[in-house]
Formats: sequence, C-alpha cells, structure tokens
Amino acid sequence: MLGNKTVFVTGSSRGIGKAIATIFAVEGYNVAIMCNHSKQELMETEKELKVYNPNILALVGDLADYNTAKNAVAQIEKKFGCIDILINNAGISYIGLFNTMHPLEWKKIIDTNLGSVLNCTHCAVQNMIRIHRGSIINISSMWGELGASCEAVYSATKGAVNTFTKAMAKELAPSNIRVNAISCGVIDTKMNSFLSPAERMALQEEIPLGRFGTAEEVAKLALYLAESDSSYITGQIVSIDGGMS
Repeated sequence: MLGNKTVFVTGSSRGIGKAIATIFAVEGYNVAIMCNHSKQELMETEKELKVYNPNILALVGDLADYNTAKNAVAQIEKKFGCIDILINNAGISYIGLFNTMHPLEWKKIIDTNLGSVLNCTHCAVQNMIRIHRGSIINISSMWGELGASCEAVYSATKGAVNTFTKAMAKELAPSNIRVNAISCGVIDTKMNSFLSPAERMALQEEIPLGRFGTAEEVAKLALYLAESDSSYITGQIVSIDGGMS
C-alpha cells in the first residue's frame, strides 16, 4: 500500500475524465482510471499519466455491471489501499427524439449514467465508512436541472444523479464523507464533436460567457471539491456552465 491518497476516476480514457485523472496525477495522488470500450485510448492515457506519477492503475470493464464495479474497487484497494476519492464520470449520451428510441437504448443510458454511479458508490463507500473519511464527486450536467430536448433520457439520468448526490450527502455526512456533483454546461470534448461549425457558433452565442468550457476547468473544480479547502461543502450541485443555468 502506498502512502498517498487514492482517487478512482471512471470514464477516464478521454475528455473530462482524462483531464481529471491528469490533474490528480500531477498533484501526486494514486490514480485508478477505467473505461469500457476505449481500451487503446485508456492505455495511452495511462502512459501519459505515468510521466507525472508512476502510481497509476488502468482497468477495463463495464461499471454498469455491479460485479465489475466490485472487482474494480477490490483491485484498487489491493494495490493502493482505501479509495479516498471517487469520481463518477462514466456516461453516454443519445441525440434524438424519445419516441424514436428503442427501450434497449434508454436502458443502456440509464445503466451507464446512473447504474454505474450507484454501483461504484456502493462498493467504494464500504471502506470509506470504516476509515471515517472520503469524498465522492459525481459528474453531472446542466440538463439534469434544465432538461434538454432530444436528450430526454440523458437529462433524466443526470437529474437522478443530482438527487442521489443530495441524498447520499445527508446519509454519509455522519461518516465524514462528502458528496457533491459538478453540473457541466457545454464542455469542448468529443461528446460534442457531432456539432457543425454553424451549430457550434449558434450554441456559443447562447452561452453568456460566449464560449465552451474546457475539460481542464472541470478538472480544477473536481480537485477543489476533493481537497480540504472544500471541507464544509457537501450535498451541492456545483454549476460550471458559463452562465447558462
């Protein structure tokens, strides 16, 4: 077991998850990263993180499956000891009208965006409760508060994540475990790569600050919420959306 604190970042092969894993690696944390499909990107991310910090563990699996989450947490705890910080970032989206969706499509979104949060939280908090400390940060979306046309199920899952965050913050506060969510606006990642230049420009004009956010800005907020400077913050849905909400 290594002496540094340990962070587990799900959905961390690219985008926001990769940026979060990077900032924690630079700060000297033991970092566990995990994804389901982008194995090659995950291995590349692992290599990049080890430039800053040798204490990196890369795992592959579907966290929508409870046993996969349980095994992942067990592997991390075996290598690094207790998980001090859990960052639930794994998520997928679907752009389209709800009435054209197949039930299996919305089930996959619910299982990934909400199920993985429940699974990882349930597994990680067991030891957090035992050692009487921890921080959980759920990566959410402004659409969980506002709702987005053509992203109805995605919006519903993020709304559920927000409510789960508030409920777990109350439940875990006596165990000195803080639970917060980051409500992201439009962040410049591959998830938004489907937008045409004209669509990007139109969307930027709707944002009061006039630009997309960056994954690095989200990562800095996650680091703040994980560390002692935010020790009196729990149960909050912290918006980072350029003024859209």
